[in-house]
Amino acid sequence: MRKISVLACLFFASLFSFSQSAKLPEVDKSPLDVSYYPNNYPVLKIQNKATEPLVVRIIYSRPQKQGRTIFGELVEYGKVWRLGANEATEIEFYKDVKIGGKKVPKGRYTLYGIVNESTWTIIINKDTDTWGAFKYDSKKDLLRTDVKVQKTEETVESMSMWFDKTTSGIALNISWEQLKISLPITL
Repeated sequence: MRKISVLACLFFASLFSFSQSAKLPEVDKSPLDVSYYPNNYPVLKIQNKATEPLVVRIIYSRPQKQGRTIFGELVEYGKVWRLGANEATEIEFYKDVKIGGKKVPKGRYTLYGIVNESTWTIIINKDTDTWGAFKYDSKKDLLRTDVKVQKTEETVESMSMWFDKTTSGIALNISWEQLKISLPITL
């Protein structure tokens, strides 16, 4: 009985020691977010309230403005950008769609952008699971399409992405600082 007590004490002491030395990762300054179309699809699905099938999901990190000038400085004009922070933004289509008149097959892709003052070039790339735009390879582009920049009166502190229904399908909206773009997606 004494041996069992000693072994149990040693086990719990080592467990306590390990838990004291284990360090949790720091909280990221740019939290990961997910947007769906239909909006809030997972919640609607578990509540049996989904009236439309799942079309698309986007996973991105939400950088903060924090008093900085974003477009033209932090995000340089004319350079490929990951459309967020940290890992490159990923988009997954659950059915074939059209963007800029070009077919995008059902699948998972990386979404990049080239920001300019009046237009952004949105890039859908076949390479996935990458960090930033450091390994961006234009040979893996599925498509590129240009969208117009819209100025907004309200300043958006945390970059945001969401989907809206349109007459021909949906639009992926991206807003940050005092800009917004809408990428039409035909269903």
